[in-house]
Amino acid sequence: MLEIKNLAVSYGAITALHGISLSVPAGGIVTLIGSNGAGKTTTLKTISGLLKPKSGEIFYDGKNIAGLPPHQIVKLGLSHVPEGRMIFANLTVMENLQMGAYLQTDRSAVRHALDHVFAAFPRLQERGKQIAGTLSGGEQQMLAIGRALMSKPKLLMLDEPSLGLAPLLVKTIFEKIVEINRQQGITILLVEQNANLALEVSDFGYVLETGKVALQGDSATLRQNPQVKSAYLGGV
Repeated sequence: MLEIKNLAVSYGAITALHGISLSVPAGGIVTLIGSNGAGKTTTLKTISGLLKPKSGEIFYDGKNIAGLPPHQIVKLGLSHVPEGRMIFANLTVMENLQMGAYLQTDRSAVRHALDHVFAAFPRLQERGKQIAGTLSGGEQQMLAIGRALMSKPKLLMLDEPSLGLAPLLVKTIFEKIVEINRQQGITILLVEQNANLALEVSDFGYVLETGKVALQGDSATLRQNPQVKSAYLGGV
């Protein structure tokens, strides 16, 4: 579904990605792990069109989307939940969700998408008229994911969904991520600092180090890799 080939990205004179290649098969969950500054967020931002690549190709459903503007990429079926959630804090929960469907012209499709969001996150339906900025951190993360689902994506990219959440809420969010993948058939590309949890829910993983793919493999194998254990799993 998604194929990245020799992708290089720079911030001025600083190179953030040094020609990385990775693939995300349809229906799977693929995770990118690595330390801060490894290039994980840069990868997602470039895929979604927020950053322009210096070189390389990004194929989504066979189409090279490298350099396309973000709204066109969303229209193709790819949604991005950014690090830090980035909800519209002064709007209500329902208004945030409606913003996620801004490219949808079919009202029945919007209603159908909303039903899926409320099925996954019943709390959002309860909080529909509440100002989004007054939600708890966990509820805001649910809203950020729900807003992305309103565009009816085939591929959902999640950047640090556990950031700043209590352990119990992290567990809930990750259960929902797996549910979205399995019940709605949405492919997921996950960036997550909690490497143990990311490898637990994903099928395949890539380890990024200083803008390069250092390791890759099925997630179960990576969890047993001594290098991964030492660097990212606390030696467990």
